[in-house]
Amino acid sequence: MLKEDIKVVFEQDPAARSTMEVVLTYSGLHAIWAHRVAHSFYKRKQFFLARSISQISRFFTGIEIHPAAKIGRRFFIDHGMGVVIGETCDIGNNVTIFQGVTLGGTGKEKGKRHPTIKDNALIATGAKVLGSITIGENSKVGAGSVVLHDVPANSTVVGIPGKVVIQDGVKIKKDLDHCNLPDPVADRFKELEQEIQGLQNELKQLKEGKIKSGYPTI
Repeated sequence: MLKEDIKVVFEQDPAARSTMEVVLTYSGLHAIWAHRVAHSFYKRKQFFLARSISQISRFFTGIEIHPAAKIGRRFFIDHGMGVVIGETCDIGNNVTIFQGVTLGGTGKEKGKRHPTIKDNALIATGAKVLGSITIGENSKVGAGSVVLHDVPANSTVVGIPGKVVIQDGVKIKKDLDHCNLPDPVADRFKELEQEIQGLQNELKQLKEGKIKSGYPTI
């Protein structure tokens, strides 16, 4: 499993140059390894020891993973500073997340209160996924998005609150272009601008008498 963790770093990060560099300097990898140790103690009900390991890891890596969180294989945290993963999170296999991501709750509710992230999902820089919701397989969450509802499989969600902008039923490659995300708010503004322009043109024609209307001439 350690070899698998190192291999996924080379697959996901073009800056990785050597195994020694990855093992000694990648904080995301250190946080994952520390979490596995903490999680094993948590399952044995040694909660204080598990939590202590989690907090020591947080101090050195800047990544906070609750020891109760369930994390699958080939999980990759890129850079990682500011990442928070809550107690009841359930993360599948081949998941990638970037710095500043929060997988958190929405209040003081009991039971399952953190997200479930399915296999092959990607969550981009600064995204907040909150509550007991599910991010479907092969889906992407754009940078800075705030997701409060379930995301279907094979989808891309962006914005605040997050909106699904792509869903074609085809597996999406993990190559999210952070600089060219769809913007549903800007698209709607453009539509409104076009509608206003059309109304202005129609009003101008009415004033010039080019369009007959049942209303008196302005």
